[in-house]
Amino acid sequence: MSSKYDDQAKYDRPRRRTRPRTKDRPSYDDAPVGRVVTIDRGRYTVLVGDGADERVVTTMKSRSLGRQAVVVGDEVRVVGDVSGTNDTLARIAEVQPRRTVLRRTADDDDPVERVIVANADQLVVVTSLADPPPRVGLIDRCLVAAFDAGIDPVVFLTKADLADPAEMVSLLQPLDVVVVVTRHDEPAGSALDDVRDQLRDRTSVLVGHSGVGKSTLVNALVPDAERTTSHVNAITGRGRHTSTSALALRLPGGGWIVDTPGIRSFGLAHVQPDNLIRAFGDLQDASMDCPRGCTHAESEPECALDLAVTAGRVEQARVDSFRRLLQSRDAPDY
Repeated sequence: MSSKYDDQAKYDRPRRRTRPRTKDRPSYDDAPVGRVVTIDRGRYTVLVGDGADERVVTTMKSRSLGRQAVVVGDEVRVVGDVSGTNDTLARIAEVQPRRTVLRRTADDDDPVERVIVANADQLVVVTSLADPPPRVGLIDRCLVAAFDAGIDPVVFLTKADLADPAEMVSLLQPLDVVVVVTRHDEPAGSALDDVRDQLRDRTSVLVGHSGVGKSTLVNALVPDAERTTSHVNAITGRGRHTSTSALALRLPGGGWIVDTPGIRSFGLAHVQPDNLIRAFGDLQDASMDCPRGCTHAESEPECALDLAVTAGRVEQARVDSFRRLLQSRDAPDY
């Protein structure tokens, strides 16, 4: 490795009451690029290289990055010992521009956004049809976050052997969301064919509340993942958190999945109605005739979406579904 990476102290952010030693900043253009696959207590596991040259490198974050967060899915430039051998530690020197960012807030009153994963192009909402029953509010909130981030949303309905999926499929149909239904009582190969087809050659982040079978699904897709599974509490109807950190896994057939810890809430304080409607081209066109400040809610007396329905330019079911997503921003996610 070039010696210009060795002495980083003089480039770090100066301590209080000191002056920077130089305004010249190092260039990392020839440093290898890796993908952050998991984070644990300040240590970042990064995959560096391709094919036979790929290696797992343990890294830390450079002080020069300041408070900039590094998240799973980030593409980063790594300096130092990138051999990947035991007891070595490299350093993340630079985070590459992100193509997409999936974020949420802890609750609807929390102004602090938390990035879940970077550079995903597909959000997979995993929900069971029974044991525990689906939480429609949480599904809607995840869809809102996906539309806001410009990420394609998909819903995987698990445990179809325990409940009929028809109602949930009908609820999601007007939103043009891809829905994949799986059963626990089918052979693993045939039950997962549609799932594998949907995930192939994509970077997909899996989200869902605890106990819906997310870790079970990950283990079926990536047999050596060894994600811990758990049962659902018969009294509360909720599962316990088995995945404690996000983990990116390469799929055998091509593509990546990012398994995330089970969530109990999905705050949307960062999402504005105008950002959401951009994901619905037909409704956005119709909303151009809305008066200034229109929120597109059902209570708006002069919303152009209602006029478009009357004129036959958009479907009532699609407007209703869009407004359900809008309402989910202000309603509990259960």
